[in-house]
Amino acid sequence: MMENIILTGGGGHCRAVIDVIEMQNRYEIVGIIDKKELIGQDVLGYKIIGCDDDLETIFQTCKNAAITVGQIKSNEIRVKLFDKLKKIGFNLPVIASPLAYVSKHSSIDEGTVIMHHAVINASAKVGENCIVNTKALIEHDAVVEKNCHISTGAIVNGGAVVKKNTFYGSNATSKEYVEVSGFIKAGSVVK
Repeated sequence: MMENIILTGGGGHCRAVIDVIEMQNRYEIVGIIDKKELIGQDVLGYKIIGCDDDLETIFQTCKNAAITVGQIKSNEIRVKLFDKLKKIGFNLPVIASPLAYVSKHSSIDEGTVIMHHAVINASAKVGENCIVNTKALIEHDAVVEKNCHISTGAIVNGGAVVKKNTFYGSNATSKEYVEVSGFIKAGSVVK
């Protein structure tokens, strides 16, 4: 039997995460939380059923949540949502696409979403509340700290450390065993 899950944020990232959750076949999406004025609208067949003020009430009947707000300019909203959901008591499962490869020798913390065709290799560590986006590669022994977005097609090479709250742009590539932090522009090479 599938467990219920609520999604927080109804934009583009939400649509991508819905696709992953439907493929996982582990969770039944009971609805989406977004701005009050959007209640009643539809995202890929799922209703926006409430706003942040309704989370404590929803928790009475649904214990799982996924943060489906993206992260480009800032991760501030994702971090606030993570803290709020944890404080209420929600379980924030790892959502990983069945089309991704996640080594059994890696570790992924709660609230992280791993999109289609991402690869997370042996001894890699990904912290809580991260997005590992489509076709991103986290190589062996790399560490991605909490609240990071590893964008589409990005490469974090072996032993590199991506510091917390980092935005790592599409197709950015790091050298091995470097430390990365801040806003990394798309296509950058991090030495």
